[in-house]
Amino acid sequence: MLIESTYPATDARPLSVTTLGTGPLVVLLHGGGPDHHSLLPLAHHLSDQHTVALPDIRGYGRSLCPDPTQHTWTHYTQDVLALLDHLGAERAALGGTGLGATISLRTALRHPDRVAATVLISVEDIEDDSAKAAEAEFLAAFAERVRTSGLEAGWAPILPQLAPLIGALVREAIPRADAASVAAAAAIGADRAFGGVGELAGVVAPTLVFPGADYRHPAAVARELVGVLPNGRLAGVGLSEDLRSAEDLAGAVGAAVREFLGEVHRVA
Repeated sequence: MLIESTYPATDARPLSVTTLGTGPLVVLLHGGGPDHHSLLPLAHHLSDQHTVALPDIRGYGRSLCPDPTQHTWTHYTQDVLALLDHLGAERAALGGTGLGATISLRTALRHPDRVAATVLISVEDIEDDSAKAAEAEFLAAFAERVRTSGLEAGWAPILPQLAPLIGALVREAIPRADAASVAAAAAIGADRAFGGVGELAGVVAPTLVFPGADYRHPAAVARELVGVLPNGRLAGVGLSEDLRSAEDLAGAVGAAVREFLGEVHRVA
């Protein structure tokens, strides 16, 4: 049974979450563009052994946040901690796609006592200084298109460059999205999650990494990350060009995620 609720962020903003299943808590965080619906099939795949929480990250889906100043990595990390507190959980496994994977890593790095494990699906690029400046410019242009011409116009030049799966999940979420909140969320481009891949040697939680399949989620970064993480492993599958839907995503990664989380909880 799906349970839909809201919980207060540390800045008192109401954020939305859907939960299902029973067992140890797993929080799955969607990518930048989709909403929690993109991870529902994967959540169903895990829900017989886990309680799965699917938040809408602030700015996406039902978690409205049209203030650009409230889109920072610190806010996103604090939102995860607020969700754990709301659910009465001292610790949880965190996982996510794209943006959600970055938030999972950031939380595991800054608050290792709250994170039992991480599952990183389609890891975002970790830019150097010049690439980060280009990223900020790219997202600012996206936000301006959204504000002046709407969500579909904002995404139009970007979607053809993304993996087919990511493009499909973004298109599916557009009717549920709030344009002002999505435009504001692009302000994350002005913030920096990590100084470099080497910084993530501080993530001690067991971590399963699935490579991405486009220039914003390069497979090489996933492989580099596994070489840095003390307890990281590369999944035997990645996000192929054949994937087209949330159901396809669950079918591709579900068995590996289920096995990994089972190992983590047996050790715990």
